[in-house]
Amino acid sequence: MKIHAQLLLALLTAISHAEAPAIDITQAQRAFDEAKALSLRDGGKLWGLPLYGPMLFVDPQSRRVVANQSDPQGFLQKEGGLYTGILPKDVGIANTAQAWSGIRWTMVMWPLPGNGESRGLLMMHECFHRIQPELPSGAGNGLPADHLATLEGRIWMQLEWRALGEALLTRGPKQVEAVRDALIFRALRQKLIPGAAASEQSLELNEGLAEYTGILAHAYSPSQAKADALADLRKTASQDSFARSFAYASGPSYGLLLDERSPGWRKHLGSASDLGDLLAKAFSLRLPQDPGKEADLRAARYGGTLLRSDETRNESGRAQRRSRLRALFVEGPILQLSASMHSNYTYNPNGAEPLEGLGTVFAEGTVSDEWGKLEAFDGYLVLSASGKVTGFGVPAPSDLTLRPLKGQGWSLALNPGWTLRPGPRKGDWVLSLDSREHEH
Repeated sequence: MKIHAQLLLALLTAISHAEAPAIDITQAQRAFDEAKALSLRDGGKLWGLPLYGPMLFVDPQSRRVVANQSDPQGFLQKEGGLYTGILPKDVGIANTAQAWSGIRWTMVMWPLPGNGESRGLLMMHECFHRIQPELPSGAGNGLPADHLATLEGRIWMQLEWRALGEALLTRGPKQVEAVRDALIFRALRQKLIPGAAASEQSLELNEGLAEYTGILAHAYSPSQAKADALADLRKTASQDSFARSFAYASGPSYGLLLDERSPGWRKHLGSASDLGDLLAKAFSLRLPQDPGKEADLRAARYGGTLLRSDETRNESGRAQRRSRLRALFVEGPILQLSASMHSNYTYNPNGAEPLEGLGTVFAEGTVSDEWGKLEAFDGYLVLSASGKVTGFGVPAPSDLTLRPLKGQGWSLALNPGWTLRPGPRKGDWVLSLDSREHEH
């Protein structure tokens, strides 16, 4: 049988690609060396602990793992100076800190950024998350700040960022005035919206400090750190959703300003610390009890009128998006998944859309729990109440016989013994652990 030359070449190329390692060992070793060098340069100055420790890179497609050390349970096999293996399907993949095989790892998805500065920032950001539970500030709950999806929340957050940017670029009385502006905008937002202060404080200690750490640990100079913080302010302000990503912008700016004015601030940081309060104290500022009038006057310095006009015009589009998501994940038939103490979920922080009173829809991610593993490609709902995750939801499946179970934008691999049963509403489904019950 004759095979066309081009077809043969395509087949050989496909085979070559299939057999090629998902993670290049040499590149992985180089990245581990970079992370270790950045940690050694910090020398524990930031948090009193080495940032570098157990670390693994994971290819999301093949689930291949390359780690910098062995694991107690023997999942990893030595390959050169590193350790490789396949990550079990019940372990979520994300840029995060992950407990797996008896170790708390820094996990980073492969491929890493090609730019050295971006790569260093990412690795140090995630290394901070690994040591975070050991710090007095704790890890925070990391849940989205739902109020930042509202018109007033978005406006006053952006004005705070603009004032923080001005404070990073100035010195003396001008810097003091810009810091005061930022804190007044912050105070008004948190006064207008109940619960705003608590949710912002938690995320700033979680992702805000991680991003601050990433910037400080990788930057080669104070001016570079400041440039990176300003870049975070601009990048985050351009996103459609601030609910989960805002702390990436706020945390580094507050941290760098505190470094300038109160260098020992990190030593006194606790789980109840608020970065805004710390900055006000560092600059010896007393804010007005009623910030509304003063905030309106100061907003003009930062283009407040145009910003409000733009945000008001765009609000109708955001409202339509929330309405569509509510129809899909709340009002329509859904498969509701329980959350246990073993829940492990990943998400893209830039695609978070809060649904008031219910939780947050993330654009993509995975959820692992006792019932199995959910992979969502077109959104899933994280149900939450009182700062805790209570469950997950996806549009109901149309064919209950498929395995893995599938629905609109998701796939679910069920663990043995788990079956579907009708939920409280017509068309809804829930999971039940009862091998005797027939599957609907």
